[in-house]
Order: sequence, then C-alpha cells, then structure tokens
Amino acid sequence: MNKFTWFGHATLGLETGGYKLVIDPFFTGNPAASTKADSIAADFILVSHGHGDHVGDAAAIANRTGALIISNHEIATWFGKQGVQKVHGQHLGGGFKHPFGYLKLTLALHGSQLPDGSDGGNPSGFLLTTNDGKKIYMAQDTGLFGDMKLIGEEGLDLAVIPIGDNYTMGPDDALRAVKMLQPKTVVPIHYNTFDLLNQDAQAWARRVEQETATRVAVLKPGESLEF
Repeated sequence: MNKFTWFGHATLGLETGGYKLVIDPFFTGNPAASTKADSIAADFILVSHGHGDHVGDAAAIANRTGALIISNHEIATWFGKQGVQKVHGQHLGGGFKHPFGYLKLTLALHGSQLPDGSDGGNPSGFLLTTNDGKKIYMAQDTGLFGDMKLIGEEGLDLAVIPIGDNYTMGPDDALRAVKMLQPKTVVPIHYNTFDLLNQDAQAWARRVEQETATRVAVLKPGESLEF
C-alpha cells in the first residue's frame, strides 16, 4: 500500500515500500502548511525546481534526518555547496533506480532560479514507478504541454497537478492535462496558498469527473489517500 499526503501548496509526502519521501518541502513561511518542518520524517527529498517555495526547508530537513536530496544536477550541486551531505543529481528524461522505485525527471514549463540567484537548471516534474508497480506523476509547477500525452501512456495510477493559474496551469488547462494523462486518480495542488492562486477545487473536480473517467481526490492540507 502507498500513502500520498498533501501538506499544502506543492508540498507532498509519499510513503512507499517503507520509505518516506517529501517533495518540495515548503513549510516555513507557507500559510497553507499543515505541519512544521521540524516534525517531518524523511528518507528522501525531491526538489522539482529552484524557487524558494519549493526549495523551502529541504536543507534543514536533510541535515536533521540524513535524507538524500534528489533534484536536477544544478540544484543537487547547489545543495552540496550549502553543506548537505547526501545529494543525487539527475536530468530531464533521465531515470534512476532508487531504493523506493524508479524515478524519472520529466519536462516542466516553468522557471528555476535559486533563492540566492544561482542557476537552478531546468525545472522538472517526477514520474515514479514504485517497487510494487504503481505509476505516480507529480507535475509540480508547470504549464500545459503536449508531451503529457506521452506521460499518460505510462498508465498512471495517480497524477498530482497544479490548478492555481498565474504561475502554473489554471483549471481549464489542468482539465486538458487530465484528458491527456488519463490517470485513475488526480489530486489538485498549488492553489489557495495565496490570494493570487485562489481556485474552487470542488468545481474543478466536478468538471473533471463529468468529462473524463478520472476520479478526483480534493484533499485539505494534511489529508492523505492510500492506493
């Protein structure tokens, strides 16, 4: 059994095969966060791009827990220079068999500059095949792109996509994304953190379920689903 948790904004948790993953751990300063960084357990930390609301508390959690940070090469190198002991760099389209499963970095249409102005390389999403064969796509911050159809051909059990608009896909493009991805279940993220990102997730869920065969799980920050 796999357990997915939405902590608010684009901060995610995933428990699979006895491992605890945290994705884009933005707790400190996050008005939507359901918990605090110092209470988070992690074996692995995934960072999709360099913006402060995604790099967040990654270094602090890694230093406290000994977790391995996985990101693109530029961000992994940057964390190493910040004193993080365990980092693993990958790049878009490249996969690696980690203890928790096979992780591939996917395209994302976004920016990636790090908080200190350093080059954050290319932003990414994550396509994970767990050890028990589940396929999970965590789009993180992205606009709509046509190759989502290729990701959907993987046969997704779960997709996690933004709906907040302005910085990422909004509800209309997110609906189009679901139609290309065709996941069994989709979870909307990256909305209602700030006024600029306010969206009605329940209204979006109704549209998705009327127009596709995908089930929508609208979670509150801190809520989880098992699959």
